Amino acid sequence: MVAVLNVNSVDSSKLRETLLAGGDLPGAEKRQLQAIETLLGLGESSPGEELGEDLENDRWEILQAYLLSFKTQPVNWLGGKVYRSLWQQGTPGVQQFLEENFPQGFVPLISEAGVDYSPIEAALLDEAYEVADRLTLQKMCELAGPGAVQRKWIYFSEVHQFPIPDLQTLDQLWVVYSEGKFGFSVQRDLWLGVGQVWEKLWPKMGWKADNIWTRYPGGFTWDLSAPRGHLPLTNQLRGVRVMDALLSHPAFGGKPTP
Repeated sequence: MVAVLNVNSVDSSKLRETLLAGGDLPGAEKRQLQAIETLLGLGESSPGEELGEDLENDRWEILQAYLLSFKTQPVNWLGGKVYRSLWQQGTPGVQQFLEENFPQGFVPLISEAGVDYSPIEAALLDEAYEVADRLTLQKMCELAGPGAVQRKWIYFSEVHQFPIPDLQTLDQLWVVYSEGKFGFSVQRDLWLGVGQVWEKLWPKMGWKADNIWTRYPGGFTWDLSAPRGHLPLTNQLRGVRVMDALLSHPAFGGKPTP
């Protein structure tokens, strides 16, 4: 949810500079996020105020330019936040821009196995995280082969053969459309942060509390208020080997040193 702003306090030239400059300077990501939230918030001006035509044109041009910058650099969650916000607006001009410039969506859906990941992107754009989670398992079953598709779950031994680009695509979809909160790479970072101790990881991600597993599906949080690393889910009823195989996959850096 974006804040309602006083339009008279907005300096569009400064917002443009902050957002389009990018860079790896300390605090750059935070400043860019603030600029994005300001620009998106301009669409919800305070009661009694109208967003002037010049400011509206500036707002739209800056957001367009920012998204187009990802034609020459890897996508990230800041770009995903802008893309999804504009995609959800659904106005003809916005839709035309997105269709012309991102006909295959914002995240490159690379697959060595020929798997179509667009249904996951569509669910994440709709913020239908529970649907996206089910689709993620479905697509991993497709990666594992007909046997996994039939049984509807995967063996840890099947994870090792998953192509690196495919797992990275799945992860990037979750990271980009969760403001950096979800994804296998996020879960791996948390796992490494607790010394690879599974029992310390589960409560940190909201999968376990007071030594009791979170009940599926009602016990899980299917929105961005969830703990970091909460999604996507990996079933632990058959042990941690599938999760271990995923987080130790070469797509995310391989097996970490104990």
